[in-house]
Amino acid sequence: MDIYLIKLILVHLIGDFFLQPNAWVKDKERKKLRSIKLYFHVAIHIALIFLIFLNFGVWKAALSIGVLHFVIDALKSIFQTKKNTRILFFVDQVLHFTSIVVVWHFFYKGSLNISFFNETKTWILIAGALFLTMPTSIVMRVIIAKWLPDNQPDSPQSLQNAGKYIGILERVLIFLFILTNHFEAVGFLLAAKSIFRFGDLKEAHDLKLTEYVLIGTLLSFGIAIVTAMLIQMLIA
Repeated sequence: MDIYLIKLILVHLIGDFFLQPNAWVKDKERKKLRSIKLYFHVAIHIALIFLIFLNFGVWKAALSIGVLHFVIDALKSIFQTKKNTRILFFVDQVLHFTSIVVVWHFFYKGSLNISFFNETKTWILIAGALFLTMPTSIVMRVIIAKWLPDNQPDSPQSLQNAGKYIGILERVLIFLFILTNHFEAVGFLLAAKSIFRFGDLKEAHDLKLTEYVLIGTLLSFGIAIVTAMLIQMLIA
């Protein structure tokens, strides 16, 4: 990867995540364009570019990054509400990284090699990873629905849909472990989940619920392992 692009990304990471206190974030959310912290934040990004590059000849790129960063953060502060805070965070970061690539391309004639998107292997990997998310969750729900305990106790301490997302994360991790030939990590993941999950179930003294969770866990791991091994054979 080009050194100029790496430096611009480094500037963004330092400026947005290391040198932006939470108090500044809250001040921008509250005062929006009237927040002096917004302008301090942009100034820090510009200063960091000069510091990282150690060259005042980059002033055009620094100014461009600063202006684009201000526009993106200003729009975010204007449109942000309590309901869309999470999604706007990711949109904000995508726009920042996009603006960095645009500036890098314009001033340093950089270009990204995205030819891998034309490879069959890439699309097979994407399809396999996506299958292990929501589709597999639905398939599992259909398969084990008949074993769902009738008297499941309400647990106000449990996070909403936590089980579904834990399952998705574990299957994606298994997918990555197997494709990178780290089968031992799959065993470690299963052991770690067993310690945390089945310890709680043992204390609950509910045999049916324990068996239901065990079936779901083994089914989740099994589908992830089989899918990953099939993908591995297809891209070999």
